[in-house]
Amino acid sequence: MTAPTDVTPAEAQEIEATGHFVTAPLCGKDLEIVPPGAWRQSWQRRLKAGDMDAFLEMVLSPDSYETYLELDPTNDEIGEFLNDAGEAAGEPMGKSSGPSASSRRTRKR
Repeated sequence: MTAPTDVTPAEAQEIEATGHFVTAPLCGKDLEIVPPGAWRQSWQRRLKAGDMDAFLEMVLSPDSYETYLELDPTNDEIGEFLNDAGEAAGEPMGKSSGPSASSRRTRKR
């Protein structure tokens, strides 16, 4: 079952709280992944260190991890998969608007 992409913030919190997997496609196969908001910081460190296999072993269901290894996806395909997983959980990845500009004007010297 594929999770809907129009998840409300409350539904996203529920998905995260229950610890269930969301489903996202990778190379045409649906894989189960822990919602990004529930990723542990130790898992994130693996991702930041570039140890993709170790990271995905932590966030994918065991069957999905085996499928991932068989698929041997490209970096672009992994990026798209992680974005799709974030959207399925109601928390799109990498689309933060960042801090807003101050409404106060800075005086020029």
